[in-house]
Amino acid sequence: MDKILLFIPVYNCEKQIVRVLDQLDDEVMKYISEVIIVNNRSTDNTEMVAAAYIRQHPSLPVKLLRNHDNYGLGGSHKVAFGYAMNNDFDYVIVLHGDDQGRISDFLPVLRSRYYKKHDCILGARFMRGSSLEGYSRFRTFGNVIYDFLFAFATGRRIYDLGSGLNMYSTGMLKDRFYIQFPDNLMFNYCMILASEYYGHDIRFYPISWREDDQVSNVKMASQAVKVLKMLKDYYMDPAVITQDYRDTDVDGYAADVIA
Repeated sequence: MDKILLFIPVYNCEKQIVRVLDQLDDEVMKYISEVIIVNNRSTDNTEMVAAAYIRQHPSLPVKLLRNHDNYGLGGSHKVAFGYAMNNDFDYVIVLHGDDQGRISDFLPVLRSRYYKKHDCILGARFMRGSSLEGYSRFRTFGNVIYDFLFAFATGRRIYDLGSGLNMYSTGMLKDRFYIQFPDNLMFNYCMILASEYYGHDIRFYPISWREDDQVSNVKMASQAVKVLKMLKDYYMDPAVITQDYRDTDVDGYAADVIA
């Protein structure tokens, strides 16, 4: 039996985190060894709501962690990846805490052990068989265009640059190549490019995705310019993906167990 960690990053998700945790039914938990909620210094009641849920469900193997600083989404990934490797997990599943994705979409992947054949399985919102609810046509069009641009730069078909449901082998992560990637929402874009550069075996898998009461943290215009520059640099010289993309040099990504 593989040891699988479920990592739920949260930032101001007090309205959604209970719905996310309610997804962890008996069928899902057959495959999950432990769950960590990584709170990236939320300014609302996310931490209080999550801690209350943990107390009310003592049979669920869930821990609540609080980052030492506001590291950003990428930084929370680094905390979780480090936790997984330090505690001898074989795989990490990422499920965002804002209740846009459904972990049940990955049940076929887990039942069939499809994940064993690849280094990572990336949830794809814009792939045949996927389902989008409440997602604007403008944003869908923009994402598809960027998928094609990344496909051109990497020479492989790309179906999503960063959904909130992904699965990684810790064997892929052991070299910690990701530490110098941006701590913000561009972390996943670098992971895509790095997977091509380092020769990781990645597969996309169609998922469902919905938006209703979530608040986006994406600064679309400024991020679009940065992503295009990064992609151009990678196309000119793929080795640039080994550089340090962070705005701040963090000496270790650490978190405390709160509950």
